Amino acid sequence: MKSVYIETYGCSANEADSQIMAGILKKDGYSISDSIEKSDVIVLNTCFVKNPTEHRINTRLNEITKKFPNKKIVIGGCYSEAAPQLIQKYAPDASLLGPRTLDKISEAVGTEQKLILLGKEKVEKTSLIKLRANPLIDIIQANDGCLSNCSFCGTKLARGNLHSYPIGQIVRNVESAVKDGCKEIWLTSQDMGAYGADFGRNLPYLLQEACKVEGDFKIRVGMANPVHVIKFADELIKAYKNEKVYKFLHLPIQSGNNEILSRMARGNTIEQFKEIISKFRKVFPELYLTTDIIVGFPTETEEQFQDTLKLIEECKLDFANISRYGARPGTKAAEMEQISEKVKGERSGRMAVAMKKIALERNKKWLGWKGKILVDEEGQREGTCIGRNYAYKPIVVETKENLIGKEVFVEIEKASPLSLKAKIV
Repeated sequence: MKSVYIETYGCSANEADSQIMAGILKKDGYSISDSIEKSDVIVLNTCFVKNPTEHRINTRLNEITKKFPNKKIVIGGCYSEAAPQLIQKYAPDASLLGPRTLDKISEAVGTEQKLILLGKEKVEKTSLIKLRANPLIDIIQANDGCLSNCSFCGTKLARGNLHSYPIGQIVRNVESAVKDGCKEIWLTSQDMGAYGADFGRNLPYLLQEACKVEGDFKIRVGMANPVHVIKFADELIKAYKNEKVYKFLHLPIQSGNNEILSRMARGNTIEQFKEIISKFRKVFPELYLTTDIIVGFPTETEEQFQDTLKLIEECKLDFANISRYGARPGTKAAEMEQISEKVKGERSGRMAVAMKKIALERNKKWLGWKGKILVDEEGQREGTCIGRNYAYKPIVVETKENLIGKEVFVEIEKASPLSLKAKIV
């Protein structure tokens, strides 16, 4: 029996893809290994969204091909689909799979030949078997691809146009996961805000249907772009009122300046972003609000950067994924006037400092809070675990007990920019 090692880069949608590939391989008689040294085949599920990630993957491929020259390598994910010629420079003998051809993983693994299995044909991922990395968490891709054409994004080149999966099939996945003992359902995609636009439904309707499933579980909604959320914000708030939905919203803004947003081809304005936040916080004051920010986008001036600093301060965000702009091959932004790396680095540092301060202020508001958390993972330090409360806030608890999968009552005692610490009461 051949053993396969799978290494994953990127977003939760990529994590879901890796779990599907693992499930297919196991069904077809392969064993899944947690050791690259002991495996017969190495699968890298790649990302193409940022330059640093691309460089990390390139470096990793160099390491693997030198250390394991005789092992079969399969490269899947967005990098393979978006830039196959580039990635083959680092692993010329590797087989390639795309995000929409992952159902052919056994074919790629099972032959010594090099196979190029790319393409953007539709595949119903919700009907494919999966092998969960965490038995408590089921990651369900609600849709693949998106409706947007952001000028900076390389993921669209790989994932293609929007393809939403049937609501009935997603609900059946939720039912199956809950029966298997899962406590968290992650609804994920490149843009949850676009869900259902290709067949006349939307995210609020999907949430309402998923919440009808019986059982004790929570739903975490993945990234949803403001350009879509503004159209159904009131409906979404109504769906969020269900106790099964984490009061967590990932609303990527990218810039605090409307001119830059226009050059990014984001399709929304700062005013719409603020309107969504205002509506949500009126109903859910303790909403855990996260965003994505790109600093140093082509032509960004100091004044435009300052607009982004002002926005995160005004909106009091809980967390921001901050990225220095990096030109992605084949995108419109790559052809624009570029900002120097020195300026991008300096702005990134200032943004991180500002965000850290705001995040700490937000987290301090949780001091003294008492309530239930679901413990869903082990902590980084021995003797700790991490749980989530109703707002999906990460809460660290020190304990000698194995609390994974259990609900415990805690009181928050300490706050840092990235987490909260609590004691069991």
